[in-house]
Amino acid sequence: MSTNTLKLHDSFENRRTIYALNNTLPVARQAVIDTIEHAILHTPSSFNSQTTRIVLLFGDEHKRLWDIAENNLRQIVGDGDFSATEHKMNGFRAGAGTVLFFEDEDDVKTLQQQFALYAESFPIWAEHTNAMHQYAIWTSLSDLGIGANLQHYTPVFEAEVAQAFNIPSSWKMIAQMPFGGIVSPAGDKEFKPISARVRVLGQ
Repeated sequence: MSTNTLKLHDSFENRRTIYALNNTLPVARQAVIDTIEHAILHTPSSFNSQTTRIVLLFGDEHKRLWDIAENNLRQIVGDGDFSATEHKMNGFRAGAGTVLFFEDEDDVKTLQQQFALYAESFPIWAEHTNAMHQYAIWTSLSDLGIGANLQHYTPVFEAEVAQAFNIPSSWKMIAQMPFGGIVSPAGDKEFKPISARVRVLGQ
């Protein structure tokens, strides 16, 4: 196995869900921007559609996002116990930034019109494309020594986020990835038997 392959395997193993974050990054802010732009350029997409869009929030804009999330969630919870959710919001807000993941539905619709035979599949493929970008960015941030976790609060605050950050109406939000310095590492990870997950056929 080549050295480059071993390094890639290490990157896969080291990428973990990190919830304990702070706002002190181990690299310059520009290194994060460069890493995300590189992932956007070189992550594959169906029909080379390039439908994934990113909004990268730092500092006060990052905190503003999670303020919006908390305000909306408080309305949903009402008089119920909000302590666990508040702890989560504080954890996200404590980070240095958030990556917002979107898919441009106008581009998806254009592909549906151009390739009518596959029209029903393009929204599904767009989700696949976005997931690959999420993994590429998450792994790349990990390689920089940055912790991150992936969240899915889209139904809670998509409309308000779109207004707050001037998001184009054709951009559908998929996920949110708060990131920052690592306060404490992830715990041990349990694995299902590989024999139950991989089948090898043929000679």
